[in-house]
Amino acid sequence: MVERPPGGAWVWLGSRGARAIVYQTLVIAALGALGYYLVANTLDNLASRNIATGFGFLDREAGFPIAEHAVAYSPASSYGRAYLVGILNTLQVAAIGIGLATVLGTLVGIARLSSNWLIARLASSYIGVLRNIPLILQLFFWYGLVLALPGPRDALEAVGGHVYLSNRGFAFALPGFDSVHAWALILVGLGIVAAIGFGIFVRWRQARSGRRLPVFWPAVAFTIGPAAILFAASGAPLDWQRPALTGFNIVGGGRLSPEFFALVFGLTTYTAAYIAEVVRAGILAVPRGQSEAALALGLGRGRMLRFVILPQALRLIVPPATNQYLNLTKNSSLAVGIGYQELVSIGNTTINQTGQAIEGIAMIMAVYLTISLTISALMNLYNRRIALKVR
Repeated sequence: MVERPPGGAWVWLGSRGARAIVYQTLVIAALGALGYYLVANTLDNLASRNIATGFGFLDREAGFPIAEHAVAYSPASSYGRAYLVGILNTLQVAAIGIGLATVLGTLVGIARLSSNWLIARLASSYIGVLRNIPLILQLFFWYGLVLALPGPRDALEAVGGHVYLSNRGFAFALPGFDSVHAWALILVGLGIVAAIGFGIFVRWRQARSGRRLPVFWPAVAFTIGPAAILFAASGAPLDWQRPALTGFNIVGGGRLSPEFFALVFGLTTYTAAYIAEVVRAGILAVPRGQSEAALALGLGRGRMLRFVILPQALRLIVPPATNQYLNLTKNSSLAVGIGYQELVSIGNTTINQTGQAIEGIAMIMAVYLTISLTISALMNLYNRRIALKVR
C-alpha cells in the first residue's frame, strides 16, 4: 500500500475540486478523440468513393422551381438562394403559426375552465381530439379539405368579390400602393414607439403615485390616429386590386396556396390544443384566494381574469409554452408531406440533385438549431422580465 506523503500533489489530487477537474478533462478528451475519429473516418470513406465534399455546390445553378418565395427566385438561381427561400418560408410559417396558436390556445384554455357546461365540454373535446391524432394525418385532412373545394371557374365568392375560395387556394383583394400609404406606415411606426413610451411613463407614474392612467385607448390613438388623419386629409386614396378569373385560374390580388393554408391551419390548431392545457394549468396554479379577493373588491370576472389571474399565471405559462413554440417550428418540417416547399423539402431536393447529403443535412440541422435557440433566448428574456422581483 502506497502511503501519501504529507502535502504536495497527493493532497491536491485528494481534494474534491481537483478530482472534478481531472474527470471532466478526461471526458472532454475522450469526446474530442471520438469526434476526431468519426470525422476522419467519414472523410476517408468519402474520398475513397470519390464523393465531393464542401459547400461549393451552393454557388451552382439549382435548376428546380419553388412555387412560393419571399425573395426573388427562379430555376436559374443558385442552391444557396434556394436554401434562403426555404429558410424564409419556414420562418414565415413558424411566425404566423406561433401567433395564431397563442391566441387560439389561450381562448380554448380559458373556455376549458368556463362555468358554462357546453363551452367547457366543447373546449375539452377539441383538446382531446386534436392531441390524440398524429399531426401529419391532420395536415392530410386539411389539405384534402381544401382540394375538395370547387375549381377556379366555380370558386366560392365572398365579401363582395374581394375573396375567392377554390382548390387553387384562397385569393383575396389587396389595396393598391400609393405614396400616401408609405407616409401612413411611417406614422404608424412612430405611433407604436410613442405608445410604448406612454406605457413606460404610465408604469413609472403608477409606481410613484399609485394612480394608473388608461393605456389602451391612448395607445390606439397614438398608433393609428396620425395615419388616419393623413389618410383622410389626402382624400383616402384606396384602390383595391381584386382577384379575377382569367383563363383557367384566378389572378390578381393576394393568394394563399392550399399547401400553405393547410400547413398553417394544421400547425395552429394542433399546437393550440397543447397551449390550451398549459394556460389552464397556469390559471389553476394561481391560489383561489386571489380570485376571491378580486371579486370581493368588486371586479367583474373579465377584469379579474385580465388584471389579477393572468398576470400571475403568465409566469407559469411562459416556460412550457416556449416548448410548444419550439415544437411548432420543428413540426413545420412535416410540410414535405403535403408539398409545401420549406427548408426540409428544398434541402431534400438539393441533396438528391447534388448527392452531398452530409452538407445538406448539416445545414438543415444548423438552421433549426439557430431558430430554436433564438426562440428560447427571446422567451427566456421575456420570462425574466415578468418574473417577480424579490427585494
